Amino acid sequence: MAKKSDKTLAMHVLDGKKVPYEVLTFSPGIHSADGVAQALGLPAEEVYKTLVVVRPLGKPLLVMVPAGQELDLKRLAKAVGEKKLKMATHREAEALTGLQVGGISALSLLNRGFQICILREAQVLSHIVVSAGQRGVDLRLAVGDLIRVTGAKPV
Repeated sequence: MAKKSDKTLAMHVLDGKKVPYEVLTFSPGIHSADGVAQALGLPAEEVYKTLVVVRPLGKPLLVMVPAGQELDLKRLAKAVGEKKLKMATHREAEALTGLQVGGISALSLLNRGFQICILREAQVLSHIVVSAGQRGVDLRLAVGDLIRVTGAKPV
């Protein structure tokens, strides 16, 4: 466990809900989920990135997808009842979330009004790795706990 002063907001959220997690650290110069998986020696399908997706109106979506996978915006739009969605640029994602790309975490943005989604395939895994809200720090936790805490909609 990290010292209290070293904890990110995501860690405090999980601690407050008594959710167990493991802290994984790597070079903060790594900004991609693929790079994180490689650095940590984990299968890419267990390391999830959080993408910011912009709607025509309203708050953007946060979508958690495995490293190495592209997001199908048409399928996502259908799943969330939108006609059209677009990926946020790096600059837009950082402005909308207040977090750096490579450190965007749904767990750090719970009370900010974002709808949170996760690829349905995550539900077959026991644990996944997600950002702790800071570059160079990820968290490994049970998929069920992540979905329960974030209210993520499997899509």
